Amino acid sequence: MNLTQTEELKKHEQRRDIFCVVSDAFRVFARKTSTVLGSAWSFCAAILIIVIWAATGPMFNFSDTWQLIINTGTTIVTFLMVFLIQNTQNRDAKAVHLKLDEIIRALGKARNELVDLEELSDEELNKLEEQFRHLRKRAENDGPNMRHASPAELEH
Repeated sequence: MNLTQTEELKKHEQRRDIFCVVSDAFRVFARKTSTVLGSAWSFCAAILIIVIWAATGPMFNFSDTWQLIINTGTTIVTFLMVFLIQNTQNRDAKAVHLKLDEIIRALGKARNELVDLEELSDEELNKLEEQFRHLRKRAENDGPNMRHASPAELEH
């Protein structure tokens, strides 16, 4: 019996635990929401809401309730946006790291030790940064032939 791809996915989804399903649903929701809310139209809508709120101030005598409405609204939106932004940034950073790791792996003269740099300690990252700083200074002095100096060459 031939199952369509959609039927296969539904069958597979039933076997997954609830955490995976919720995580995937949030990933899709966060990506779509960040795309919409990161647009110029959303910014214009936010400005319009603020203008309407400010224009209604005299009607409500600039009361505490009138101020509480905007404060509560902005607090809730900010709170929720932190999670959406963090989720999309984490995924984007992970994708960039994986792409860079693949480039490093594929280049013959690249140092494979540079794969997974995000796992190094701050001290190790600072040491590596210093190596690249020395490399850049030597390249400025010696010309473009210094592009592939090894770390051992940089310590002399």
